[in-house]
Amino acid sequence: MTVSTPGLVCAHHHLYSTLARGMPAPPRTPSGFQEILEMVWWRLDRVLDPESIAWSARLGALEALERGTTAIIDHHESPNSIDGSLSIIADACEEVGVRVSCSYGVTDRHGADGAAAGLRENDRFLGDGEREGYVGLHAAFTCSDETIAAAAELARKHDVGVHVHVAEGDRDTWERLVPFSDDDWLIVHGVHLPDDHGLRGTLIHNPRSNMNNGVGYARPVRFDQPVALGSDGIGADMLEEFRLAYVAARADDVTFSPDQAWAWLAAGWDLMPAALDDRVYWATESDDPWYLAFTPGTSPLEIEIDGETVWEDGEPTLVDGDEIRAKAAEAATALHRRLADLDDE
Repeated sequence: MTVSTPGLVCAHHHLYSTLARGMPAPPRTPSGFQEILEMVWWRLDRVLDPESIAWSARLGALEALERGTTAIIDHHESPNSIDGSLSIIADACEEVGVRVSCSYGVTDRHGADGAAAGLRENDRFLGDGEREGYVGLHAAFTCSDETIAAAAELARKHDVGVHVHVAEGDRDTWERLVPFSDDDWLIVHGVHLPDDHGLRGTLIHNPRSNMNNGVGYARPVRFDQPVALGSDGIGADMLEEFRLAYVAARADDVTFSPDQAWAWLAAGWDLMPAALDDRVYWATESDDPWYLAFTPGTSPLEIEIDGETVWEDGEPTLVDGDEIRAKAAEAATALHRRLADLDDE
């Protein structure tokens, strides 16, 4: 028996992290969230190059499609390969057939020149007016006041929102964003925000990532703003994120229902409404949230995007899935080698 839904939306992804699986261990075991950033992700993004960015995006898009996700809102950082990086990601996703909205996460971690280069990449990508995107910021605690103001101004110039990590850890200086925030911003994580934080925008809840990093439970029900679901780079299996969002909330409040978690998943369609026109045909008996919350492993049989079949009989139709997996594995090996060499610097 099959049922159909629109294409699912991952409202916060890091496609560059797709090749991270199997990466060399950090110099020592991180003891908290700040060290996870410094010793894992901020090392990985330094060794990204155009080839690894492209294959990571292709594989990430392929794996999203495999789980019925047809639209991704991506947040990218590659400080030593900034120029053109967003177009590489957009092109890779287009090859696979997946919709993508791109942003570059501007930061002052690499100095004023690095921040300026990130702003330029957002401006360049958004300037053609043909592809969806946001202006990205990494997080307030890694940005100067001038960079935050420049990102907000650039977003207004292009009539888009800002895509930014907020209060994922307890050291964030998120308050500095409040005067600039707007309803079209993506407020990602929000774990350590107070109930009355004053930030405008959609809160993006990432239950699996928050658990994995041990940052705490965001308890999104306490906010009066829209809530959507993301993966924070751990794939794009949005039915699984929906299930995790449900059980995490249920552990906090036994009255929480799958309908509420499904509403968070459905909010992704407000952010990328084109996905509503996509069709995913699932091998399941029901699309009722109460059914899906307790039915793991639900898989798509066929997917149509813009009226074109892009997934059929367990395989993509626009690309060679085996080739993408094989070449992505080669790119990952090279990426991990560069990462290991950082230990010798």
